[in-house]
Amino acid sequence: MQGIQLSFFPHGEEHKSISKPKKPKLGRYERIQRELEKNDSDPYKIFIDISSVPLASSQYTFVDLFCGAGGITQGFLQAGFTPLASLEISPIASATHKRNFPQCHHLCEDIERFNSKDFLQKIGLPEINVVVGGPPCQGFSVAGKRDPKDPRNKLFYEFVRVVSEIRPWYVVMENVPGILTIQNGVVKQAIIEAFESIGYPHISVAILESAAYGVPQIRPRAIFIANRFGMPNPYPKSQLNPEEYKPIESAISDLPAYTRIPEINHEWTKHSPEYMERIAQVPPGGSLYEKYVDAFKRQYPGKPSMTVKENHGGTHIHPYLNRVISAREMARLQTFPDSFIFEGSMKKAMWQIGNAVPPRLAECIGYALIPYLNDIFMNQKQLATFPDFQQTQLTFD
Repeated sequence: MQGIQLSFFPHGEEHKSISKPKKPKLGRYERIQRELEKNDSDPYKIFIDISSVPLASSQYTFVDLFCGAGGITQGFLQAGFTPLASLEISPIASATHKRNFPQCHHLCEDIERFNSKDFLQKIGLPEINVVVGGPPCQGFSVAGKRDPKDPRNKLFYEFVRVVSEIRPWYVVMENVPGILTIQNGVVKQAIIEAFESIGYPHISVAILESAAYGVPQIRPRAIFIANRFGMPNPYPKSQLNPEEYKPIESAISDLPAYTRIPEINHEWTKHSPEYMERIAQVPPGGSLYEKYVDAFKRQYPGKPSMTVKENHGGTHIHPYLNRVISAREMARLQTFPDSFIFEGSMKKAMWQIGNAVPPRLAECIGYALIPYLNDIFMNQKQLATFPDFQQTQLTFD
């Protein structure tokens, strides 16, 4: 039975027994985004066209905190940045990061114990141009229980502490859009004030839809950007309109239907013949279970993937096949290259992938930063060449 495909698209009269497909719901955070844009008077937030970004004037470096398996690291690397260091508390995610970024100094430890000054001293005190990271978002996400007292919600203060010690030119912090509305915006304001207190005023925030940048998945993210020079906070302009979003098939159609390839993480939860027959009755947007409607939910054909995540092995059901999608299919939907291998069991691989930032989204954010990093670099160079030069608006410390 393992090699037999029970097609979701049956022949003859069998289709009458299958319930009507649900209409895709692709705008989960549209209300938050509309409110953000409606009340936004931030003069420092700008959106730039990344289709014609200038070349980097220097080899810009970055540090990735809460790096997980390395979604942001992979994206910034693709944009031409050099990953200098990374930090992650999960041993399995750290193992994945080390495997895929052997040139990066990596620490597997709690950020509360991380002494950035000592660490940078050990690696030669390099200049850090950007600090990126995504503090754990479980306490912020609208998908689950939003407990304002969840200790994970305070980990962004540790992120801010490290930024205050490293003093990068720019800082980029990623989280779920729900962080902007929790406690009626109190958490958002606390983040803004924390960055202001360490010399990063005028912090900007925008919700970026991953699908608008070529990711074949609906995955909006809240992106905070700040700098310490009074410069603009650049975001990449959307590259695709909703009607142009890449469908799920564009990423996974060439992977084997029922042949596993463990070497590239193309593995999925094993199903009995009876279970596969039950899956065959699930329509697009429908779930195998009435109570746990977000698990074992069939993807919509011809549409971008729903936000991928690991759900105790119960990832989304393939849009055509009668099995859940594989770890590699999840990775493809996140835009990880096939050469990016995840350590650990299939379930652990799915967990790492589901928690990652799509590399393509991170890449676009990196491209948006380059013109402004170039401005800082050139002004810094001019100041070094002409010590009496007084015309610059930048302040360096």
